[in-house]
Amino acid sequence: MAPNITSTPTGVLFEDETLGEPQIEGPKDKPKYVRRLVWRNISVFAFLHLGALYGVYLSFTSAKLLTVAFAILLYQLSGLGITAGAHRLWAHRSYKAKWPLQLLLVIMNTIAFQDAAIDWARDHRVHHKYSETDADPHNAKRGFFFSHIGWLLCRKHPEVKAKGKNIDLSDLESDPILAFQKRYYTILMPLMCFILPTVIPVLAWNETWTNAYFIPTILRYIFTLNMTWLVNSAAHMFGNKPYDKYINPSENKGVAIFALGEGWHNYHHVFPWDYKTAEFGHYSVNFTTAFIDFFAKIGWAYDLKSVSEDMVRKRVERTGDGSHELWGWGDNDQTQEERDGAVVTHHHTKNQ
Repeated sequence: MAPNITSTPTGVLFEDETLGEPQIEGPKDKPKYVRRLVWRNISVFAFLHLGALYGVYLSFTSAKLLTVAFAILLYQLSGLGITAGAHRLWAHRSYKAKWPLQLLLVIMNTIAFQDAAIDWARDHRVHHKYSETDADPHNAKRGFFFSHIGWLLCRKHPEVKAKGKNIDLSDLESDPILAFQKRYYTILMPLMCFILPTVIPVLAWNETWTNAYFIPTILRYIFTLNMTWLVNSAAHMFGNKPYDKYINPSENKGVAIFALGEGWHNYHHVFPWDYKTAEFGHYSVNFTTAFIDFFAKIGWAYDLKSVSEDMVRKRVERTGDGSHELWGWGDNDQTQEERDGAVVTHHHTKNQ
């Protein structure tokens, strides 16, 4: 997954970048990439992580049990705003959602504060199309630290910007709910991520301002971020590769548990349009799938796309060559064989 944490100068996709002096071999040589740290982000993340550690201390020494439970609830809700919303619905179009579910997911996504869903999906589509190359925003070949958090502490490689211009976002930009979130993100995000999670415990059950700020706000936010980042780092480095041994993404059960089902990464990079992001939908290690299935039962989610057993078997036998990645359903690189062999459930009907 590819969270963008802030709209301030982070070197995120499409931001103007400062490059090193170009090489002088000839006019066609590309500018040499020079890593530039973003000290503002380094300072902010250092403060937030220290605050999260203080929140852990307060959780065991002075906080009310209801405050800790509230923080865990917000972690689950905001996490689903990323996994079920920004990732599986908007980045990959692995299922469709009616407007009430979209609205719910946008609210939860805003609580998560990993940038507007359109921008998150943009970076994630680039990540899948150019995984483990210079165009990958959090290229795991640059090391664990870089793929976990370091990519947010320095300006992006020029290839991220160059390749990102070719990513189609028209389906997301035409969505009025996503457009509203992006337009008013600087107002909605502070309210949903920081202000309300702090105010609610104080007013609702008389928690102290200190505990309310450092536990359900700062600790919850940083914990959710790190669980998301583990998909970019640990799930690209540690685990087995039953579907494609030639790519970095791996099956990592530990990451799957803490990231609400997002750790089955070898499968996901082979079949990014499967709404389960895994071959099996065991809810105990894929809570996001349970969430989507629930809303499919009540009709709010529909056209759930998954991979047939025969297609999985053929891929396992073939292992693939890892030559290209898909960002999700409808990608131009998706083969007709995959489209024809996909399993689409909970079809939408006009009388629903």
